Amino acid sequence: MSKKIRLQTAAILAVILILATFTPSVRVTKAQVQSAPVASDVKKAAVHEATESVLKETSELRQLPILRPVKSDTQSRTEIEHYLVKNLDEETTPAEMHATEVSLKKLGLVPKDFQFRPFIIKLLTEQVAGYYDPKQQEFFLADWIDLDGQKPVMAHELTHALQDQHFNLRRFEKWPKGDSDAELAAHALIEGDAQVAMSLYVSRSPLRIIALMKSMGSSQSVTEEIDRAPRALRESLLFPYEEGMHWVTQLYKREGWPLVSKAFTELPQSTEQILHVDKYYAHEAPIKVSSPDITSALGAGWKRIDTDVNGEWSYYLILDEFLKSDQESSRAAAGWGGDRYSVYEDAKTGNVFIVQLSAWDTEQDAVEFFNAYSKRTELRYKSAEALPAKAADEKAWHTDEGNVIMQRRGERVLILEGIPEGKDARTLTAKLWS
Repeated sequence: MSKKIRLQTAAILAVILILATFTPSVRVTKAQVQSAPVASDVKKAAVHEATESVLKETSELRQLPILRPVKSDTQSRTEIEHYLVKNLDEETTPAEMHATEVSLKKLGLVPKDFQFRPFIIKLLTEQVAGYYDPKQQEFFLADWIDLDGQKPVMAHELTHALQDQHFNLRRFEKWPKGDSDAELAAHALIEGDAQVAMSLYVSRSPLRIIALMKSMGSSQSVTEEIDRAPRALRESLLFPYEEGMHWVTQLYKREGWPLVSKAFTELPQSTEQILHVDKYYAHEAPIKVSSPDITSALGAGWKRIDTDVNGEWSYYLILDEFLKSDQESSRAAAGWGGDRYSVYEDAKTGNVFIVQLSAWDTEQDAVEFFNAYSKRTELRYKSAEALPAKAADEKAWHTDEGNVIMQRRGERVLILEGIPEGKDARTLTAKLWS
């Protein structure tokens, strides 16, 4: 998934995680949102005062000194929606949106009629509480929700302001393309840090969570859109908050906030390091895997529209969408060492072809993943018919969405999914292994 899309969900998911942590039944009514008055000067002044107070307390809890005051203001629902959609359109191109959508469909992670951009926009604008904007270095709060109930959200977002002052959050906006797994890991640090700080803020007084519950009302679910989202999308969006919070908590318990702060200069390099904190301590870096562009071998009309890294987390989701066995999927993904995938599309026909080359920690890990992905493939394509294999470490199928072939060589596994009709799989695999 595009990094910009993940970053844009921060304000909403912070609220969702607050509610999931403390009370899964908290809800907000449409009437509350639609009838909310425009913020008065009195309320704006109250927000400024609350920002100073919460920032001071969060600074003490997080052990990050305030280097400069944080500007704050209120915004209407329309203003916040405009900001979110404007940023989404500026920072995520239609081509990136399209590539994400067709990849999700090809892997069977979303329905065939799923429309990615409308889903993301609805998610972003359904329930918005506030956000910190690193570009303006300013915090904005929704003007339609009770201020006391907003303070946990403020603690989360103002932790981002402190991070920005000390570690420069804007550097994460210019992440190199094609390394989304490492970027997701860095995002888990940022959001996990803010989640832990927020939980410490809330735990200081039960009245804070009571105020949040009271302010949110009792009708339409705050988590409605994220609950209805396809599982792979939902869990990917929540990963930085849930797994990030768990990971930061482990660092915090080991050496306190200094180790968490140090992680901003010694970033986690993969979701593997987030899922297995011992691999972060051991500095177990991902294996860099390259995959040649084989567009010329596919013929006229074909184009490579994306190339990136799945990582352990995405492989877990890709497997478990069909295996539906957390233990089996986690075990098969846990030996991940590195990977590179490429997505090709024929614009005329709409056909999609995905190539995945992965490296595993041991040969046994590669075998385990190979077997799990084979099982996943047969469950993914109901029309799958096994084809003759020319080696023990090879499997192939004919499907109504193009042929699939898998090969293993030692600790590496090559997967071709959706091989174009009339193309020789052996020729393609030879080019990719070379």
